[in-house]
Parts: sequence; C-alpha cells; structure tokens
Amino acid sequence: MKRKEELLTQLDRVIGNCKNCRLWRTASNAVPGEGHAEAVVMFVGEAPGFHEDRQGRPFVGRAGQLLDKLLARVGLRREDVYITNVVKHRPPENRAPNKDEVRTCLPYLLRQIQVVNPKVIVPLGRFALEIFIKDQTISKVHGQLFKANGRLVFPLYHPAAALRSESVLHELEKDFSGLPKVLKGEVKPQVLENRNGDKNQLELF
Repeated sequence: MKRKEELLTQLDRVIGNCKNCRLWRTASNAVPGEGHAEAVVMFVGEAPGFHEDRQGRPFVGRAGQLLDKLLARVGLRREDVYITNVVKHRPPENRAPNKDEVRTCLPYLLRQIQVVNPKVIVPLGRFALEIFIKDQTISKVHGQLFKANGRLVFPLYHPAAALRSESVLHELEKDFSGLPKVLKGEVKPQVLENRNGDKNQLELF
C-alpha cells in the first residue's frame, strides 16, 4: 500500500503543475483526487466545481455532501473509497469540459485507475460515463452493472443532478443502495465488447 500511496502522491504533484490544456489558466487549484490507495471502489465525476477549485479537493460542495451521505448509508466513508474527476482543473463558469480537454487529461485518470486498481468503477453522470461506456445515456444505464474490457463499471447519476431533481435523487438513492451487492459480487454484470479504438482508453483496461 505504501508504494501505491507514493505513486499517487507523485501523480498529484504532476497534476498540480500541469499546463497541458487551457484550464489551468482560470483555475485556482488542480484537483487530482483523494482517498484510499487500495480502494475497492472508485468514483469518477466530471470536473471540479467552485468549492473543489478553492480547496483542491474533489466533491466538497453540496454534491459532495450528498455523496458523503450516500456512502454512509451503505456503510462506507470517504476514506474507504477513491474519488476523482475526468478533468482535474475547473472549467470556467462550470461549463462542460471540451473534448480536447478531456483527451489531454485522460492519461491522469487512467494512471489513477492503474495504481488504485479498484474492483468497481462508478462513473457519476454522463460525461464520466462516456469514458467507460460509449454510445449510452446515463438515463438508460444508471444503476446497472457492466463489465467493459475486464473492469466492472456501475454508472450512477451525478449527485449534482440529484440536487436539481427530486426524481433523479430518488433514482440515485435507490441505485446507490445496490452498491454493497455489487461489491460482494452478488450482481451479474452485462458484458460489453470493446468498440472503441481510442488507444488511451484501451490502456485503462
């Protein structure tokens, strides 16, 4: 575990000094990610928001508070899991990340996955979903377990979306309650063939 912690710390430093795309120019801090170096579950959001940008930590605003509550309901703490985002700097005015920004930042996420090697990856929302499962919408696949190139992927609605919609919140709470069964191997995954030719993405697996 110590070796993994060292690798993640080194990666955090690299991300903290990254100027590979335009986003660092308007951000206050890089937000690499945080959590257990040997976490069995990794949550992947879209990008840092206002509070994350100020603190340099992922999911510390209202969406993060909701995530903490959902974790507690299934007997988990932030310290037990690993939490990160696809993009490591906040896009200006909370806009969606551009495709070139995602592509530039993707190797950092891939490296985090390689180091932590979680049993289950939980993409939060449609942007994170796109990294792991192509040509699907979060409204269709949320709460379902997939096996994509050897990795278990359990997509959920983003907590920020749940804060804007009672119906989405209900679905997120219901789906999240199924996470313990997923971690125990009690849910059979749907196996997806790799149809993506993106070399970077293939290295994820």
